[in-house]
Amino acid sequence: MILDKENIVKLLQSQDEDFYLLLKKAREEKIKTVGNMVYFRGLVEFSNNCAKDCYYCGIRKNNEKVIRYDVPEDEILDACRFAHDRGFGSMVLQSGELSSPAFIKRVDELLKKINKLSNGDLGITLSCGEQSREIYRRWYESGAHRYLLRIEATNRELYYKIHPKTENHSFEKRLEALQFLRETGYQLGTGVMIGLPFQSLEDLADDLLFFKKLDIDMCGMGPYVEHENTPLYNQRHLLQSPKERFKLALKMIAVLRLIMPDINIASATALEAIDPDGRRKALDAGANVVMPNLTPPDYRKEYRLYKNKPGLLEATDASLKKLKNNIESAGYQIGWNERGDSKHFTRRTQ
Repeated sequence: MILDKENIVKLLQSQDEDFYLLLKKAREEKIKTVGNMVYFRGLVEFSNNCAKDCYYCGIRKNNEKVIRYDVPEDEILDACRFAHDRGFGSMVLQSGELSSPAFIKRVDELLKKINKLSNGDLGITLSCGEQSREIYRRWYESGAHRYLLRIEATNRELYYKIHPKTENHSFEKRLEALQFLRETGYQLGTGVMIGLPFQSLEDLADDLLFFKKLDIDMCGMGPYVEHENTPLYNQRHLLQSPKERFKLALKMIAVLRLIMPDINIASATALEAIDPDGRRKALDAGANVVMPNLTPPDYRKEYRLYKNKPGLLEATDASLKKLKNNIESAGYQIGWNERGDSKHFTRRTQ
């Protein structure tokens, strides 16, 4: 089948036997192309301060009910040391979107210290929003080598239904930032929310084709889960059921694996806000990356982008053992002490 827009929409409409056949094909393609390895990325949500006011996000600037925090440097480094000691190959540093000189310097210093404590063994992914080309270069030179900047919606009209139409929320600037990241040399990641109000299957098909055209190296996308303290919550009557959004997210992962067989695809934590076994099911649909939450527990509940956030007790040896057993019992291996870099990135840069 030629995976053009028309056929992608048909796959996203698949039900019953066709749905399970889609997932089966995606899993087979994953095993054939990138193997049955699952890579851990230890996630540290190191700050929930944000300069943006996105309509869907629980840590948006104007949500006055959020208790703001910045995790102290020593606690961030402790989390990285915890991950390194337990064989994680990579970390993800994630925050709200800020671009102050103090924030830029802070990230820069963290990158250097994480590289030092792990002797350069830990791969580092950043997810810190839009920055200038110069800042991306600075962070890259200090040790970050992957960057996730989610576009959230590639339909410009839909983008402005979920973001304010201001200079600080520019669709064009988002696209420009993705190009800056590619030109800088990062393994490039983006993603979208699935099941948004106002969103069509045609929009989602266009999102997947956008990923293909941009030639991304990794993807993080998951179901839209509403948050009661956001403007978009007022549109919840337009939503599909959580179960339908979950199923649609699995279809998106599966189709993306068929379209771009050798990229890294994350099994999003948001899946488990709907289904307790969501991350394992995403692995069966074609994902190959899992991000255990290593944010210090005192802060974790305040990085609530959406309701029913899972993983609040994940940074313990017992919970990690449970996650490991769940993944291995499904027939996958965990890539201990491996960065798990995108095969797509290696191929396109060679």
